[in-house]
Amino acid sequence: MKKALVLLGPNLNMVGIREKGVYGSETAESINSQILEYAENNGFTAEIFQSNHEGAIIDKIHSAVEGYDGVVINAGALTHYSYALRDAIACIDIPFIEVHMSNIHAREEFRHTSVIAPVCSGQIAGFGKLSYLLAFKALKEMI
Repeated sequence: MKKALVLLGPNLNMVGIREKGVYGSETAESINSQILEYAENNGFTAEIFQSNHEGAIIDKIHSAVEGYDGVVINAGALTHYSYALRDAIACIDIPFIEVHMSNIHAREEFRHTSVIAPVCSGQIAGFGKLSYLLAFKALKEMI
């Protein structure tokens, strides 16, 4: 069975509470349970890690070098400015799929640019929680 890491950045623990018009009212806990179930049903053992702290996310990326076949990452706002996160991803030679629940290209202009996209295998955005499941479908084909 393949092993995948799901990394969730700042404020993603607040999905279901924050900006319901953008993220919906389903809780982060509920979505995370569905991600884990989908992953298992598609041949993955998955772990979800969420942090509001950039350094903790970078440390978790570094740990992915041992024992993970791929990473699904929703870096939240860090997507748009964290070169440290970009460099951490570039250190690891496994596929990273960048995910966003909202369509970042249809939102505020600062969200249109992803500094991590160039070091990820691909980007999936705008499909709500389905974005995570599509990322697992992509990983399954890649690894």
